[in-house]
Amino acid sequence: MSSSYLADHVQTLKPSGIRKFFDVASQMENVISLGVGEPDFVTPWNVIEASYHSLEQGYTAYTANAGLPELREEISEYLRQTFTVTYQPETQVLVTVGASQAIDLALRAILNPGDEVIVVEPSFVSYAPTVGLAGGVVKVIDTKPENEFKVTPSQIEEVVTDRTKAIVLCSPNNPTGTVLSPEELEGIAAVLKKHDILAISDEIYVELSYDQAATSLAAVDGMKERTILISGFSKAFAMTGWRLGYTAGPEEIIQAMTKIHQYTMMCAPTMAQHGAIEALRNGNESVIEMKSSYRQRRNFIVKSFNEMGLSCHTPGGAFYVFPSIKETGLTSEEFAQKLLEEQRVAVVPGHVFGDSGEGYIRCSYATSLKQLDEAITRMSEFVQKYI
Repeated sequence: MSSSYLADHVQTLKPSGIRKFFDVASQMENVISLGVGEPDFVTPWNVIEASYHSLEQGYTAYTANAGLPELREEISEYLRQTFTVTYQPETQVLVTVGASQAIDLALRAILNPGDEVIVVEPSFVSYAPTVGLAGGVVKVIDTKPENEFKVTPSQIEEVVTDRTKAIVLCSPNNPTGTVLSPEELEGIAAVLKKHDILAISDEIYVELSYDQAATSLAAVDGMKERTILISGFSKAFAMTGWRLGYTAGPEEIIQAMTKIHQYTMMCAPTMAQHGAIEALRNGNESVIEMKSSYRQRRNFIVKSFNEMGLSCHTPGGAFYVFPSIKETGLTSEEFAQKLLEEQRVAVVPGHVFGDSGEGYIRCSYATSLKQLDEAITRMSEFVQKYI
């Protein structure tokens, strides 16, 4: 088929840098994967049972486009209790097919061709491409390791123009695990309010904050009306395959996102929505248990990387570490490729998360301590050849 049928912006779209290594690794034997950001826990049984029960009760039809009213009410109550931010479930909450769809909907709802969106890097690999697909222009902020990859108000000021429409923020961050404190969020909020900039706040890892209470940009004074809060059930509740997320924000924006959702997706899976209701009502104990396990693994892997000579800051959340591999003299791509070939350990090269990620690798510790221990043993042997 001729490529002339394809849209120009799609032809130039690069495949995901994360999947490249794991497509190769899947064809190899004895590989330990520290790559894809997916919990190693099975979805809590009470959530699975609730989904089963919904099927047994015959709930197999479409739901309302915006999601089950009961689920939107539970989401609204969760946000109120967790962040003291109040949203009307009927008009300000939308249930989506994963948090990724929510991000896509948000960008398509707010962007006109040529509008600029600030993307803070290193960042989740889909942010910049999704901005482009929505007709926007990406303005990158490269964060610094000496500041634990946290964006500062002055960095935002430097890239703001009269075309700036929004900023995409993620805290806890993927890939660095960095968590912005309430004080840091207030500093960022001051700049956004000054320039009338919207915030798309990806808070999918917010329940996995280890050293401080969960916090939301929407809770900062004056930010609820200019924040599109994005979250979901994949990470904290180990529900990645259920593909269920949600967004909350100003009514005008959520209703615009809902219109796009009506035409492109109809609604999120019905049985998954019933499971999510149970997760919010009775899933907190499971979240606490998983979070405790992740904290233990985090402490182990950070200590191990520093001991082998790869500088690694302690992430405040999510389930990733972002150690520097600069001491080896290898690029991120070379390091990941050689490590996979020689030691059968799969990691993600840092450059796929933006130019400021070069010289680093992302390792997920959402796997067992036994697997982590073996991976560290193999990596230490590999690293000693270069430093």
